[in-house]
Amino acid sequence: MIDFIESLLGGLPDWAERPLMALIAALIGLTLAFVVHALLFRILHRIAHRSASEADDIVVNRLNRPTRWAFMAMGVVLAARETPALETVWERFAPFVMPLLTGWVAVAVLRAFVEAMIMRADISVENNRNARRRRTRLSIFSRIGTFLIVFLTVSGMLASIPGVREIGVTLMASAGLAALAVGAAAQPALKALIAGFQMAMTEPISIDDVIILDGEWGRIEDIRTTYVVVRLWDERRLVVPSNRFLEDTFQNWTKTTSQLLGTVFLYLDQGTDIGPIREEYTRQITAHRLWDKRAQVLQVTDCKDEAIEVRLLMSARDGPTLFDLRCELRESMMDWIRSNQPEALVRRRTLPVAPVELGASAGLAELVAGSVNGEARGGGEARRAN
Repeated sequence: MIDFIESLLGGLPDWAERPLMALIAALIGLTLAFVVHALLFRILHRIAHRSASEADDIVVNRLNRPTRWAFMAMGVVLAARETPALETVWERFAPFVMPLLTGWVAVAVLRAFVEAMIMRADISVENNRNARRRRTRLSIFSRIGTFLIVFLTVSGMLASIPGVREIGVTLMASAGLAALAVGAAAQPALKALIAGFQMAMTEPISIDDVIILDGEWGRIEDIRTTYVVVRLWDERRLVVPSNRFLEDTFQNWTKTTSQLLGTVFLYLDQGTDIGPIREEYTRQITAHRLWDKRAQVLQVTDCKDEAIEVRLLMSARDGPTLFDLRCELRESMMDWIRSNQPEALVRRRTLPVAPVELGASAGLAELVAGSVNGEARGGGEARRAN
């Protein structure tokens, strides 16, 4: 091929022949690499579409773009081996291009693997604790792995610059103060990285966990290396630093299981007959579609001056279901009490008493007489003025 190109460019001067030869060789290498990549991935796409699993489709789609550029770089490398003019030019760019393409392909492979594993961890089923734990670990390790690959890629690209490489060797040789400065500068990144590993190992939270944080109810939507995104019940997003879940206290309603107990409090009159209310509560919760048949109790838990406190204990399979169950039973029980035991509703009692008789003391009599005389004098002066 090189002889054929030289025969075509034989009549050109040397200053034009070498650049044109390098350009034509590079174009031929790029074209052949592009064609080979297109044919290879066309076959892979057909195989992936015929497969019942969607994981292979994700892998092929993720690797399509970075491998295309990697194939084209390999085509230039093969052409440069046969063309000295192209090899001279390629040697200047290869230290930057090859680490970049290698890191890109590595990130694509990592993310394709993580997405394929996440698809197998289905969290839409009722008992999804293991699937949520698997998704959490995959998400954290994916971000940590991506960070490490990018760090190594950038380090490899910078190391190809002679001046930067010499500075790095000098700093490593003089370790002391330079190491302290680098350690202090990298402390936030290292702290976040260690926190990510710790969260993946200890699992204080998992994807789709229900938590209570700062009085807000929400679900864990995403776990990043440095922060966690909590989707609140009203569709707001609460962004919380990762260290918060390792250093502070919070409520996790689905740490081991999503099943929960809940209560409804009714405040009734002290003369209420509890027996019929207990029977009605048992009837309603037994027939309710949201009850998981684990717990149901009615107890009088307090007696105050104006009312008694009746607690209805119930259970459900998860937090949102328990909330709906509590609201519906509170409403239906109050409707039944108003219709069947209206005397159970709390009323404010008043007792009639006799009128208070005031004894006329000397001071009170003088005060009343003075006020009467004053009114009489005022009325006489008004008549004389008229």
